[in-house]
Amino acid sequence: MVEQEQLDQLIAHAERWAADDIDDLTRAEATRLLEHAREGDEASIAELEACFSDRLAFGTAGLRGKLGPGPSRMNRIVVSQTSAGFAAFLLARAAAGETTSPPSVVIGYDARVNSDVFAKDAAEIMAGAGVRVILLPQAGPTPLTAFAVRHLGVSAGVMVTASHNPPRDNGYKVYLGDSDGGSQIVPPADADIAKRILEAASQPVSEFARSDKYEVADEEIANAYVQRTAAALVAGFDADKDGAVLGSDTPLTVVYTAMHGVGAELAQRVFLASGLPKVTVVAEQVEPDGNFPTVDFPNPEEPGALDLAIRTANETEADLIVAHDPDADRLAIAVPHPDAEGGYRRLTGNELGLLLGWRAAERAQQAAELRNEEFSGSLACTIVSSPALGAVAREFGLDYAETLSGFKWVSRVPNLIFGFEEALGYLTHPDVVRDKDGISASGDAIAMVRECKARGIDIWGLLDEAAELFGHFSSTQVTLRLDSMAAAADLSSKVRDTPPTSFGVRVVETTQDLLEPGLAEIPSNVLRYDLSDGSRVMIRPSGTEPKLKVYLDTFSDRGNAAARRSAAESALAELETDVRSFLDKLQ
Repeated sequence: MVEQEQLDQLIAHAERWAADDIDDLTRAEATRLLEHAREGDEASIAELEACFSDRLAFGTAGLRGKLGPGPSRMNRIVVSQTSAGFAAFLLARAAAGETTSPPSVVIGYDARVNSDVFAKDAAEIMAGAGVRVILLPQAGPTPLTAFAVRHLGVSAGVMVTASHNPPRDNGYKVYLGDSDGGSQIVPPADADIAKRILEAASQPVSEFARSDKYEVADEEIANAYVQRTAAALVAGFDADKDGAVLGSDTPLTVVYTAMHGVGAELAQRVFLASGLPKVTVVAEQVEPDGNFPTVDFPNPEEPGALDLAIRTANETEADLIVAHDPDADRLAIAVPHPDAEGGYRRLTGNELGLLLGWRAAERAQQAAELRNEEFSGSLACTIVSSPALGAVAREFGLDYAETLSGFKWVSRVPNLIFGFEEALGYLTHPDVVRDKDGISASGDAIAMVRECKARGIDIWGLLDEAAELFGHFSSTQVTLRLDSMAAAADLSSKVRDTPPTSFGVRVVETTQDLLEPGLAEIPSNVLRYDLSDGSRVMIRPSGTEPKLKVYLDTFSDRGNAAARRSAAESALAELETDVRSFLDKLQ
């Protein structure tokens, strides 16, 4: 229950906001909430509190939140304030000689509700502040904006997207050029930008200088992305001594879904330029639509998200399903499996990460041999991803890094050859894009499946080969959905305050609390438990959703591939039961 004094403050804040709002829709929504809240409507009071009692936090992923009025929602005022603050940050960098003067920014956007409106607001505000602005000409995937930062040599990039979030969300993602190399922002830049956003928010949005003197890019950027990505893909295809690409004459049927997002056009151009098979699109999901009418949650990981793709795959007897999330920075693939419901099973992010990492290591090794150079480089994944990539690195004599969650950390690993996160994010060609890229990764995945078919095996056979070479790693994720992000953080604190000494028969041998300085890039709310049998448990609250996430990993290198898989999966099932029991006692 909101106290009357607090309610009066909320109403006064919302009234000021509505008076300054430049968007008719959110002003009307705020006005409606105010009217009902004054009448004592509890639901409206609760929504007013959710919208106006706090501010949407700007962090290392930029902004992401629900559409609506108020500082806790994504709207034109928040985007304008954020753009003014980011412009001030870039101008300060230019004054300090850390970037060109005037600074420059490329702005991209996807097809979510209001993405184009927010992108135009960002362009006008930043141009009005004295930043050179290049706006991409149409809705497009996040990897294209990330590519454009480096391709154009600009100071920064902005991508208006909420990636795979629910339909009524949107966001504002930030990249830095220059010494940051086109990667996402990391501390301390995020805190500096956040400070300047708050300074900008202290004045009415109507007082911000706006300008329509910004550039609108042509198709050259997309053409360059296609050319660079296709060239990188083709350079990694297996070929015989005469240059014939392995599998080039092998028929392959591929079903593709864009999940109502913006990946279809650019992805198909890359596939064509790389000599990969023409795909069969899922017709109901190929056109961009910010309402996502055929899925409840536009994320290939979610149950039911691939149902239409599986239906199309069965109709065409497809060898492979390729699925992008709405901004095409994530990739899921599914292939025929006799035990799977619907006949197709999606590879986990860890399984595909292992295979793409193995492929990238082989590709880099072959390239070094052709150049007669010493083979070196790094493989990297987030700390909650499977440790299988570390086994690949050891096999090839490469460096290996485990980073905090978030591709902002993975992409910054020195001498990176390949990086991934278990949440379907893959960076297969760091020299082209310095962020996860579902389009280039899908090109590698299609080629990999085609090569397997040419050899007379399937992806499951390739995973067996990996198990024989690296040992078998089994992984799963336990997700506890809670009432709020605060509740997830509280449960994590309970684990920290009541540390486990064992999970069932598996004794905790070492514990790492990544809030302790020096254990990670920055202190982070992650707990790691290494167990007596080589298993691992990782616990962290989600940074974007009200969830506690638990990551479990087991390993076996005894016997053949089948025996290793059986042993690791049995251990995983036991470990999951024991971890759930432990957490249930704390709730």
